[in-house]
Amino acid sequence: MTYAVIMAGGRGERFWPKSKQRCPKQFLRLVEDRTMLQKTASRLEMFLAPENIFVITARDYREIVLEQVPEIPEENLIFEPFGRDTAAAIGLGTIAAKKRDPAGVIIVLPADHYIADERRFCEVLEAAVGAASSGEHAVTIGIRPVRPETGFGYIARGERYRDYNGIPAYRVLGFTEKPDRERALQFLEKGNYLWNSGIFVWRADLIERLIEKHLPALAAGLKEIEESWGTERCGMVLEKVYAGLPKISIDYGVMEKAEGVLVFLGDFGWDDVGSWTALESYKKKDGNGNILEGRGVLVDTENTLVQTTSKVVATLGVKDLIVVEDEGSILICHKKKAQELKKVINALQENGYKEIL
Repeated sequence: MTYAVIMAGGRGERFWPKSKQRCPKQFLRLVEDRTMLQKTASRLEMFLAPENIFVITARDYREIVLEQVPEIPEENLIFEPFGRDTAAAIGLGTIAAKKRDPAGVIIVLPADHYIADERRFCEVLEAAVGAASSGEHAVTIGIRPVRPETGFGYIARGERYRDYNGIPAYRVLGFTEKPDRERALQFLEKGNYLWNSGIFVWRADLIERLIEKHLPALAAGLKEIEESWGTERCGMVLEKVYAGLPKISIDYGVMEKAEGVLVFLGDFGWDDVGSWTALESYKKKDGNGNILEGRGVLVDTENTLVQTTSKVVATLGVKDLIVVEDEGSILICHKKKAQELKKVINALQENGYKEIL
């Protein structure tokens, strides 16, 4: 059996003030008329039954998830008591899937990515499931880079391994964390480096073994949680144990060390929509390269994004800016700094503005 685990617990800080802690990026309509979570679930439902889809999120988002994806059974919602990065979250999802099928294949993916060609997305994932079904390979999806991006991890693609449903799988030579610009340029020139999409496919028993081998402390905690799973003790055990689990990504903790990893090319129009500037390619621009959503005027303004909810915004003699108003909070940011919005979040917290985050 094949299952999917949607990771929907992120805070989406780079989309403040639209994305807030009470309703982060994955629950917003940023690109399309449905939220990021809704689109992710609907893509998976093209080849999986809703009862085979799990959603990992924070308990605070329970009602939002139930409202946005009511087709997914409530018992398939997994609540993290604390954010402990992707390795712990994936461990929880593995426990839930194992209860259904110890040798089931699990697709793990973020809730907040944009996919242009959903049919191709399904074809590639089904091929990846075929590659993972033997239990010999962990599988990932790589994206052909189009720019020297420093905000993504990279996958070094090796020789062609074999085809699955006519789609080639390649051996992975290694993973690299977010590089500086010079190294990203080198990766782009070499031609065999792919962006790490954060989408993984593996059998439940394989990822369990890999976590035991490379993250034994995490494996021990997950075993304790699994022993209480489905009992009245589970909530108490999860709360107690989860706080002490190592906070580490699955990429760094497992995938960079694992052997026999395969990668498929995700040629389906992928975008992680990671910042306000990433939205520009999906929005209509005026003759000066500006985007205005909401009420306002842009005078002698170039290459500027303005998004307003309730206020009127006027700009004069500026360029290359992001201006976003939501519920009275206003962000004014140079586009070159869009990836550094966490600095603003930290400054607001330190200066007593937690209520607007």
